Amino acid sequence: MADFDCDLFVIGAGSGGVRAARMAAMTGAKVLVAEEHRVGGTCVIRGCVPKKFMVYASELSKSFSTARGYGWTVPEPSFDWPRFIAAKDDEIARLSGIYVRNLQNAGAELVHGRAVLKDRHTVSIEGKGELRAAKVLVATGGRPWMPDDVEGIEHAISSEEAFHLAELPRRIVVAGGGYIALEFAGIFAGLGVETTVVHRGPNVLRGFDDDIRSHVAEEMEQAGVHIRLGVKISRIEKGPGGLTVVCDDGRRIEADQVMFALGRAPHTKGLGLEAAGVALADNGAVKVDDYSRTNVDNIWAVGDVTDRINLTPVAIREGSAFAMTEFQGKPTTFDHEMVASAVFTQPAVGSVGLSEADARHQYGKVDIYLAKFRPMKETFYGGHSRAMVKLVVEAGSERILGCHVVAPDAPEIIQMAAIALKMGVTKPQWDSTCAVHPTLAEELVTMRDKHVPPALGQAA
Repeated sequence: MADFDCDLFVIGAGSGGVRAARMAAMTGAKVLVAEEHRVGGTCVIRGCVPKKFMVYASELSKSFSTARGYGWTVPEPSFDWPRFIAAKDDEIARLSGIYVRNLQNAGAELVHGRAVLKDRHTVSIEGKGELRAAKVLVATGGRPWMPDDVEGIEHAISSEEAFHLAELPRRIVVAGGGYIALEFAGIFAGLGVETTVVHRGPNVLRGFDDDIRSHVAEEMEQAGVHIRLGVKISRIEKGPGGLTVVCDDGRRIEADQVMFALGRAPHTKGLGLEAAGVALADNGAVKVDDYSRTNVDNIWAVGDVTDRINLTPVAIREGSAFAMTEFQGKPTTFDHEMVASAVFTQPAVGSVGLSEADARHQYGKVDIYLAKFRPMKETFYGGHSRAMVKLVVEAGSERILGCHVVAPDAPEIIQMAAIALKMGVTKPQWDSTCAVHPTLAEELVTMRDKHVPPALGQAA
């Protein structure tokens, strides 16, 4: 420490950076954490946490109609957007405060300000001068990517601004077909907003199993979301009555808000990584090895800034592994295989393991078990929403390679399924589990017949 002001300097106080800083500080190391915005990062401040509150709020609209089907007399409900936003902001402030206290209680020092690397050890903090750090951890996350080839893009918002709208729009166009776009589309539609999704691809949720993709699109359309595929927004016109979205096929869509959700880019611009000699990928992501170390031996990176698996629990595990390796003397890596994920669309998605297409590519012959059905809750009152469960099984070994669920409780279900798949469960072992009845999840352990696509069945 004679030549350094701290043992570890963390740039970014999101989930990964905070976990790493706390664990390092608790070993007695001198740790400084710099954050240019609010403590908590993408997840707590402008991502999964506030978005989940919005999902909860929007889901209630269906609950009111469901209640009537179950015999309740429910007055015509109304929604107060400003009151909800104020309550949401209060809760986010509370959670951010917990992150701050946890850092301080662990012995880490929090510095508010933008940090920029001058070289591999020297960090300049906006308004606070320079210091030298023995080790540096980059945990700056990602930021929304906005296209520069759309005329009138200045009239659009990103997903981050969607959390702070002064009023709920009557009409919104959401550009994008990924999980952020579809989650917000479900939120706005559930709150009574006329919602249109515009996506240039042939289907939504690229990277997920194809049956999930088509099922989610069908269910969202049935719920009132207009999904326009194979088209791209060319320009946005602002007039006295609001905004007009002009698509490349000539279609015009009137809206009060236009939100772009085309993905997030690693937040590395202007951090001085080039001055420190840190290698970056073409998309700006920090290149790291299995131990999250960059090509510069005293600089590491974790979380979305590395563009490995952009999930909060993954960032936390990567941060933990870094601290265990560098400050606890326990070399640790995080296994990025078989990580479960959830998409809080309506209905929600839970997925772990390989899609059918990827499994066929990697393993050749696979068996598919698939069921689509109306859940018990829907059938009682004449609802039309359908759930889907799917297993992808390696032929021969019968090891389950993928489990996919589209249903209201899919994220809760997939967490438990992920444990079994991580342990290498086979279909016979899976089938030996006794079903819990009556539940939606029991469908997963009662599928015995292999799925044969209609076209193949007719050909046979």
